[in-house]
Amino acid sequence: MSTTTTTTATPGYWAHATALVDQPATIGEGTKVWHFAHVMAGAKVGTKCSLGQNVFVGAKGVIGDGCKIQNNVSVYDDVILGNDVFVGPSAVFTNVINPRAFIVRKDEYLKTEVEQGASIGANATIVCGNRIGAYSFVAAGAVVTRDVAAYEMVGGVPAKRIGWMCKCGVSLPKLKKKTKALACAACGENYAVSGKGDKQTIAPGPAPAPKKRKK
Repeated sequence: MSTTTTTTATPGYWAHATALVDQPATIGEGTKVWHFAHVMAGAKVGTKCSLGQNVFVGAKGVIGDGCKIQNNVSVYDDVILGNDVFVGPSAVFTNVINPRAFIVRKDEYLKTEVEQGASIGANATIVCGNRIGAYSFVAAGAVVTRDVAAYEMVGGVPAKRIGWMCKCGVSLPKLKKKTKALACAACGENYAVSGKGDKQTIAPGPAPAPKKRKK
């Protein structure tokens, strides 16, 4: 077992006695590194994060402020998490699209970016080279093989759109034909709808127009 202490460059984080933090690593103030976690030299972890049991952060892994990384998650090289990202237990990131044990492909890593506020469910797999949009929601067990739009909720194998998610974490009403706006029943946030089909997106916007009464 290795006992870790705070670094002079980033004082103020806490690490369990069984955790391993290789120096130099950047870990922000108020972050907690739990049992048997391993943060490699060169890794960047923001403030007020929680790295659960057995979490691994590679030398080129980046974790923003306020992230919660649950047990048994590996944030490999070229995986970049924005602020306030949630990663559920045993979720999987990759960084090589066609790995072979007998071929070195370190110069072929594909960047995976998870934008601010996104949530990734337990046991989900994120295939490298894709972007997970802000405040999107990846369901437990999903396998993501494409970009996920902001606020989009995806699930299944391969992951497909199953709805839209409010910033507050509550699913939005189901879209109907010609819908131009949505409102969250929980927090009242309004979203404007644009595009059609697979290219449809939503973003914070004006309130839905009131329904016209039939005469």
